[in-house]
Amino acid sequence: MSSSDIFIGETIGTAVLILLGGGVVAAVTLKNSKARGAGFLAITIAWGFAVMTAVYISGPLSGAHLNPAVTLGIAIKDGVWDNFAVYIAGQMLGAMIGAALFVLAYYGQFHAHLTDREIIGDTADKPIEGPHNGNAGPVLGIFSTGPEIRVVWQNLATEIIGTAVLVLAVLTQGLNDEGKGLSILGGLITAFVVVGIGLSLGGPTGYAINPARDLGPRIVHALLPLPNKGGSDWGYAWIPIVGPLAGGALAAGLYNLAFA
Repeated sequence: MSSSDIFIGETIGTAVLILLGGGVVAAVTLKNSKARGAGFLAITIAWGFAVMTAVYISGPLSGAHLNPAVTLGIAIKDGVWDNFAVYIAGQMLGAMIGAALFVLAYYGQFHAHLTDREIIGDTADKPIEGPHNGNAGPVLGIFSTGPEIRVVWQNLATEIIGTAVLVLAVLTQGLNDEGKGLSILGGLITAFVVVGIGLSLGGPTGYAINPARDLGPRIVHALLPLPNKGGSDWGYAWIPIVGPLAGGALAAGLYNLAFA
């Protein structure tokens, strides 16, 4: 795989991942969406399908890492860091593109939601404060994750544990013959693993388990001129970056210790 193939593949694949994954959260959350209120089960299942779709689209070009924690885990496992930065750059760009696309698809719903006084109350044009969501706005959860209970060590541990499960599953079951990315069967296995993590460990923090998935859309949220959107909760943003990266490194260490 050339560097250009990797960058293009990761950009396209991560954009599809965030478009479909963020899209289902928008569908469940926003006013005047036909799927509003479908619930957490719909979100977790759709995120699994988003992973599967993105893997099969981008796999032939880049191996479909789609996640800096996966890229880090594979690099540590192999001790090879070629194209590491290229993977991360494609993933971040793709995540931002995907977020912009689901905003485009749901623009009318975003506007209706964020101008409805029953939803925003008297907080128009002000950050929404609360004991559990800091300065998170009424739609931030569509773009990025946040804790139900803000306890730093618990939130960080949850992201580390969930990502370690994901990356260990990729390393033991999902890699192709070259060991540089997901195989066809590995894409399906990984999709089911993501659903399982969401259902089992998604309750406390919303299971980012992917720094690009959280940071890229959070940046888009911060930049978009949406009315009454509230803050982007940058005080929490480091946890879904550091936690998944630590989880990916932990999984690679466990793999080299137990399976290599």
